[in-house]
Amino acid sequence: MELFELFIIAVGLSMDAFAVAICKGLSLRQMSYKKAVITGCFFGGFQAVMPLIGYFLGVQFQERIISIDHWIAFALLLLIGINMIHEAKSDCEKVDASFSFKNMTVLSIATSIDALAVGVSFAFLQINIVPAIFIIGITTFLFSFFGVKIGNLFGSKYKSKAELTGGLILIVMGFKILFEHLGIL
Repeated sequence: MELFELFIIAVGLSMDAFAVAICKGLSLRQMSYKKAVITGCFFGGFQAVMPLIGYFLGVQFQERIISIDHWIAFALLLLIGINMIHEAKSDCEKVDASFSFKNMTVLSIATSIDALAVGVSFAFLQINIVPAIFIIGITTFLFSFFGVKIGNLFGSKYKSKAELTGGLILIVMGFKILFEHLGIL
């Protein structure tokens, strides 16, 4: 997988965090760059760590399921993408205005579960995990940071579009992986 493809996956994965960051921005009366950095660090950090955990879990089972690994990667990306598209149809969920460690940890875990599944896919596809987690973490940091700012400026107008775009990106990448393995691309 090339760096551009990793970046596209990172953008797709960061859309959940971006959407929640927009809602966090909505909760602020006045823009706070400190809170935008906190949001970016939490979401970016968790989005980087979860694929690493998923990767190590996937490596444990890789030899047993090597013949169907592309189907598993496809299914995981497809399900995550469909879930993100489904979430895009819901209104801006009620996000606690608190930026406490506990609140940010819970939100970070909730927005990065899909990255865990992608990490499993990376193991099956034998992706170099180090550049992948850096690209995912940095991309999510930037999207989350700017999500707080956008939420504070414009409101929830972009939340559903972000989740819809992220879901579509992950579905397309899932099909690409499957088609490449089947020799169609």
